[in-house]
Amino acid sequence: MDVRVMARTGRGRARRAADGSVAEGAARAGLTARGVIYLLVGVLALQIAFGTGNRQADRGGALAELSDRPFGAVLLWALGLGLVGMALWRLSEALFGAVGKDGHTARKRLPAAARCVFYAFVAYSVLAFAAGSGGGGSSDRQSRDTTARVMEVPAGRWIVGLAGAGIVVVGVVIGVQALRRRYHRKLKLGELGPRARRLIDVTGVGGGAARGVVFAAAGAFAVRAAVDYAPERAKGLDDTLRSFADTPLGPWLLVGVAAGLVLFGVFSFALARWRRV
Repeated sequence: MDVRVMARTGRGRARRAADGSVAEGAARAGLTARGVIYLLVGVLALQIAFGTGNRQADRGGALAELSDRPFGAVLLWALGLGLVGMALWRLSEALFGAVGKDGHTARKRLPAAARCVFYAFVAYSVLAFAAGSGGGGSSDRQSRDTTARVMEVPAGRWIVGLAGAGIVVVGVVIGVQALRRRYHRKLKLGELGPRARRLIDVTGVGGGAARGVVFAAAGAFAVRAAVDYAPERAKGLDDTLRSFADTPLGPWLLVGVAAGLVLFGVFSFALARWRRV
């Protein structure tokens, strides 16, 4: 083989290896950042359930809680940069495909693109909060305002209703996949000992099920807002979580869901360690 061809081949392999390591680092940083947010939201929701919380159980409340800690500003910037990593990782999956035999199909790339947009928005809001220019507003107010604006356009009620129904479906899928332990397909199972596997299954099943319930409930409130033509019935994360305390089970249902969100935070940390990227 020609020396120049060999050199180009070697440089190509080195570049692909470097790109792979960058994507892996971005993914693991993003999963860790996601875990921090879910962990804090779950803790805040637990405080609300026991009557000791004075902050909203959503991203804004989590950021405010983090900012009050020692080195809070540094932690906020690290969290925002981690979420930028998550967005870039999802972008790479949308452009070049994900791991797995069907990772290059449109069925995998399109959800990755949607996740990229979502995490780019979340990263922007966290970095804006860290910079002191907002970004930590109430999810409830944002949800109501967005719903009201959409309802003002032609067919707005249908758009809100269909979007809410879609979120319900997503919630159900998230919950079912967690119960079926579909996340096993994405893990480095060969590196897991018995304790690590138990940790992942407890946090993955419990956390994924709770996350699915929250998504489904938020979507159901959006559908109700569309049917009743009442934007104020739409709920953000905080109001959705608080609504669980208004059920016949009382605050104990909120305790269960909040504990599940804490578990999902821990599960995200486990994915940051053992997920295949």
